[in-house]
Amino acid sequence: MTSIAVENTVKNTADIAIIGGSGLYQMQALTNKRSITIPTPYGNPSDDIVLGELDGVTVAFLTRHGQGHRLTPSEVPYRANIYALKTLGVRYIVSVSAVGSLQETLKPLDMVIPDQMIDMTKQRVSTFFGEGAVAHVSMADPLCPKVADILMRAYDQANIADGQCHSKATYVCIEGPQFSTRAESHWYRQMQADIIGMTNMPEAKLAREASIAYATLALVTDFDCWHPHEEAVSADYAIKNLMKNADNAQQVIKQAVALIASEQPKSIAHNALTRALVTPVEAMSEETKTRLAALLP
Repeated sequence: MTSIAVENTVKNTADIAIIGGSGLYQMQALTNKRSITIPTPYGNPSDDIVLGELDGVTVAFLTRHGQGHRLTPSEVPYRANIYALKTLGVRYIVSVSAVGSLQETLKPLDMVIPDQMIDMTKQRVSTFFGEGAVAHVSMADPLCPKVADILMRAYDQANIADGQCHSKATYVCIEGPQFSTRAESHWYRQMQADIIGMTNMPEAKLAREASIAYATLALVTDFDCWHPHEEAVSADYAIKNLMKNADNAQQVIKQAVALIASEQPKSIAHNALTRALVTPVEAMSEETKTRLAALLP
């Protein structure tokens, strides 16, 4: 697989991107792969972006934590990741994430396609805007319903033998890298959160600002630490279950990519920035316009 620096990305484009989380560091079914280095105004992405084909559909794959899993959730360069994908022309992102379950009915090896999020992070820059440009995107529905529906149908088509797939769930994102205390875990349950993770915020917010349709395939690895009869989560326990589900996740993603490519659904995200941008482009400084060039309508 070759690696090239990208100065002009016109020849390197993809409508669909996959962001792989813990345990999903590559897509085995990708063919004709090439590794692309994309610098951005927000620094370098987590890793080179791999362009390849899934059954003839060009996709961009990015490992969120970098090869070798070297970045903590708070060290992930979320703005650089989303900006780099935007420069490739990405309009749809399928995010794959390991999560803990906060509900009895969501069991390890199940998959969840959430529709709501609670952001409990504290240290992460969650917007491209400021410093000369203001925008307020709507996050009432933080995940694209059209792509979420496709993920559910893709799961059905993949005929997964282990576990079940659940939709209409709330994902609470914590800072990490430590797991929750028992008191926190019970508190999140009182918030009516269903699953807990460390990476989908501000990723979803930035995707919305970039007018990219974003949805999550969450892989349940554990019961966090609230369950009175189940082992409290640990890294080795979570990774063990995650690896069991990684192949299943790749089958779902493969089906989802085919459906997205075929249907090209119109998303609430695709015009999000057009309706949210408060500062007129002509009122922005040249420096600001250059920094936001890939995002501005």
